Amino acid sequence: MKLMRAREVPGRVATGAYILHSGVEKWNGDEEQAAGLHGMAAAAFPFLKSVPPRRFLKLLSAAEIATGVALLAPVVPAAVAGAALTGFSGGLLALYLRTPALRKPGSIWPSQAGIGVSKDVWMLGVGLGLLTDAASRRRGD
Repeated sequence: MKLMRAREVPGRVATGAYILHSGVEKWNGDEEQAAGLHGMAAAAFPFLKSVPPRRFLKLLSAAEIATGVALLAPVVPAAVAGAALTGFSGGLLALYLRTPALRKPGSIWPSQAGIGVSKDVWMLGVGLGLLTDAASRRRGD
């Protein structure tokens, strides 16, 4: 069994702890939090309108907890952890790009309201780094 490499530890621990904490905080979220997060997500991804807000919040929380645990668990391969993080952060960035109020008009740069979500680009970078590292190890680079 291969454990994570030393160079993976900072990125995996920073992102994993952050995402795990966020998921745990959402697990018992109230109706207001559920409605707010669901409304934003459903505006960006209309297929989510059919999911009740409380269920959406639980699903989001579970996805965050699973992603955080995958990143923190040293026995989870870099490719798996990287794929989970890349998928999760890719979804957040898609939400950012599909929500005009989060960006300055005619720009990809964040408005004041979008700064919190736009910062998730760092998680995409960590996820892609894990995937790239895992792929290069397979090739023997």
